[in-house]
Amino acid sequence: MATARNKWNLGEKKRSPEALQQEFAVVIGVVLPNQTEEKVVEHLDELEFLAQTAGAETIKRFIQKLDRPDSRTYIGSGKMKEIGEYIKNHDVHLAIFDDDLTGKQTSILEEEWKIKIIDRTSLILDIFAARAQTAQARTQVELAQLQYLLPRLRGLWTHLERQRGGIGMRGPGEQEIETDRRIVRDKISLLKKKLEKIDQQSVTRRKHRDELIRVSLIGYTNVGKSTLMNVLSKSKVFVENKLFATLDTTVRKVVFGSMPFLLSDTVGFIRKLPHHLVESFKSTLDEVHEADILLHVIDISHPQYEDHIVAVNQTLQDIHVAEKPTIMVLNKIDAYRKLNYDDLLEDSVKEQFETEIQQRLKHEYGADTVLISAATGENMSVLREKLGQAVSEAYSIRYPYRPKTW
Repeated sequence: MATARNKWNLGEKKRSPEALQQEFAVVIGVVLPNQTEEKVVEHLDELEFLAQTAGAETIKRFIQKLDRPDSRTYIGSGKMKEIGEYIKNHDVHLAIFDDDLTGKQTSILEEEWKIKIIDRTSLILDIFAARAQTAQARTQVELAQLQYLLPRLRGLWTHLERQRGGIGMRGPGEQEIETDRRIVRDKISLLKKKLEKIDQQSVTRRKHRDELIRVSLIGYTNVGKSTLMNVLSKSKVFVENKLFATLDTTVRKVVFGSMPFLLSDTVGFIRKLPHHLVESFKSTLDEVHEADILLHVIDISHPQYEDHIVAVNQTLQDIHVAEKPTIMVLNKIDAYRKLNYDDLLEDSVKEQFETEIQQRLKHEYGADTVLISAATGENMSVLREKLGQAVSEAYSIRYPYRPKTW
């Protein structure tokens, strides 16, 4: 006999019919003259992980080589028919493009295929919207979504391009699409003012922390920043093997011996990070701006970890913090060994490989490096020693005449 549901469904989350249905997707990439097919395949691998994080299952991928994207459909007519045939014969709910589409392209493709069409930016925005918890994060995401939507209103709502009529509204009037644009612009303006107020509150909170040295964890999404945060601060920060598990900045006070400092975990970066998100999340990235030391966490076991380093460094340059003292934390060394080492390989050879990786990255990026596993705790003492030394030096620079109390 089934257990009766409680009268008020206490403790149960309501789920919409849409949430109960598994969405199946196809992903689509284009190889342009300045790209290689291998690079596009890597981007599609990441796009599939993004789709999985958003709750969709990818059942097919399509790649086409083009000299330039088609202005109407982005892909060529032959490939569009091929994908259309696949969609008709399979249970496909949406098509995800690896590059940004215009409103016109989205409208034409939806009309042709009769399914939902989204691009990489709208997928990332959707994930951010689902994971935003605080008022600040929700406001930032809504602002980014509206900024993304504004130039695409015509493509999305072409049926609104009718002039108003009726008494008092004769003559040229105002097209409804222009009314909608004005409404969106007004909403954007209100959200920016709301964010400014939230930023002022954040600045006020940070004033009380000014005397302490600040260390900020940065890195590509899903490299283990939150796990490392938990290990260093002995706290419980949400950890999940999905992209963008952390949106809101978490700050913890950490004490090494008797030396205190503040450690913050920030939103992860990603290739092709939508500029609307970078703009909207500048207040969240203020923790990086105001940090004295950056811990750049890298998933050394990922095949494209060097591309991730480049993507993170580019974002740091975009927000003008690339010159800050940085320690490169090469995380997940345990996973790297499983993927790359044979059981018969001698320990001395393994050590030589790992030393060479550290030396090469230090030479290329000019930052100190340390190999660790936040999950197993390997080499955490080495990281603590390097970080403690960097924090001590930062205090000496900030307070050169104050006697040390640790």
